[in-house]
Amino acid sequence: MKASNRKITIPVGVGYGLTDIMGGGAFTVIGAWLLFYYTTFVGLSPMQAASIVAIARIVDAVISLFMGSFTDHFYKNALGRRFGRRRFFLLIGAPLMLVYALLWLNGMNYWFYLAVYLAFEVIAAMVLIPWETLPSEMTKDFNDRTKLSTCRMLLSATGTFLATFIPGILISMLGENNADAYLINGIVFAVVFMLCVFISWKVTWERELTPEMQAELEQHRQAAPRTAGQQLAAIGGLFKEYFSTLKVRAFRKHLAIYLFSFTAKDIYNTVFVFFCVYCLHVSSAFSGSLLSMSIIGIPVTLLAGFAIIKIGPSRLYVFAYSVMLLCLGGFLLMYLFPAEQKAMLLIALAVVYQVGRSILEFIPWTVFPFIPDIDEMITRQRREGLFAAVMTFSRKTTVAIATFIVGFVLQTGGFIKGSLVQPPEAVHTIAMTLFIGTAGLLVLATWQALTFRLNKKTHGLFVAEVERLKNHGKRSDVTPEVRDIVEDFTGMPYDALWPEAQTTEQPAVGDYRPATR
Repeated sequence: MKASNRKITIPVGVGYGLTDIMGGGAFTVIGAWLLFYYTTFVGLSPMQAASIVAIARIVDAVISLFMGSFTDHFYKNALGRRFGRRRFFLLIGAPLMLVYALLWLNGMNYWFYLAVYLAFEVIAAMVLIPWETLPSEMTKDFNDRTKLSTCRMLLSATGTFLATFIPGILISMLGENNADAYLINGIVFAVVFMLCVFISWKVTWERELTPEMQAELEQHRQAAPRTAGQQLAAIGGLFKEYFSTLKVRAFRKHLAIYLFSFTAKDIYNTVFVFFCVYCLHVSSAFSGSLLSMSIIGIPVTLLAGFAIIKIGPSRLYVFAYSVMLLCLGGFLLMYLFPAEQKAMLLIALAVVYQVGRSILEFIPWTVFPFIPDIDEMITRQRREGLFAAVMTFSRKTTVAIATFIVGFVLQTGGFIKGSLVQPPEAVHTIAMTLFIGTAGLLVLATWQALTFRLNKKTHGLFVAEVERLKNHGKRSDVTPEVRDIVEDFTGMPYDALWPEAQTTEQPAVGDYRPATR
């Protein structure tokens, strides 16, 4: 059966989405517990612990840049033609997920933890970047892509819940001061991640090669080997391609919303356990239980899948951020004015916060598959891998910087590693980092979301215009409404778009040829 004839069913959507149990679960555990584990049990300082995450993610971010273009062109390789230019990396990445368990070994030194974390980040990027392009590969339909993204985010919410619930249970069972709880948690999740990635490989597919790709493949077969100078020139051309993604106005806004909101969420996850233990004086097990209120994200994600079709991403963004900002205000008031009914208030705030958080995570990757459609109007190319790589690079770079800043702020604020009692200045620093860091970034995300116009209706009109031009429609026949949408999404004058067909060679890692236009 051809890829174009396959149907996006719920089982297919679930199989595709299973990989985000790893994407959502692994990095939720890392964000919520890794710094706490390394400073409390391993004996690293906040700066050392934060630098592990920062260094690994910056190195990984650079590697991730090449993964996008590499997978875009992997069909030129025999392995890519046999297993898929995207799906091949899921197949080899599945068994490598077991590296995750090594993060939680106790008694190792700083360099061991840095090396293992770097390895896991690279493995995760190798899987997630090609996997994120699959909705664009599997279907062009808005509702089908939304179905895939909804299944994905539903399973991501499940992974987030399990990643916060299971550690809390293990800590309660084995004791607050038992490092084995974290190791057991790591082993369980490593096996689960391996199985999830393998299933995603099994149930997904990719589009057939286009005539342009077939022609480029034939040209690649006949091309002579390159000199070192040509390879270097091709790498320079590759970086130009990455920067070219920022010409797309809708992508710039989408990227800003994504980075501001997800970095805000990262700061919250990183600091929340510290906040609960040292500012509100509750146990780390109870802190894990509060984070496990993310289970509310499962039904909320289902509702968000319907809401994004009905009201569009912009309004849904604003709703999510407003809910989270109100809850952050509640946490701040609890710190400033301690209440007797602390547990019930914390549970209530945690539940409501997770409503906003689950929507925050749901929207960006639901919107992402539609961005390459806009780019096609400018370039007449399908560059899903390139856009996925830029998003991943930007995300990992910002989270690395944010994590390092959090570690720096905690250490300079007087935090004492390995101590269950912190001085007043350290406690105040933790509280202000949680509130100011998270709330400030959410406000910036809201500002960008207010002018984001991509929704089901506008996307439908945009894609219809692309198809009209593909069928040799006249530019002069465009309606004022469609012209306005096209110019808003692309950020370019309508008359400068849809260039004449031309032979284009894209540079790729492993296929270093200079791009020509």
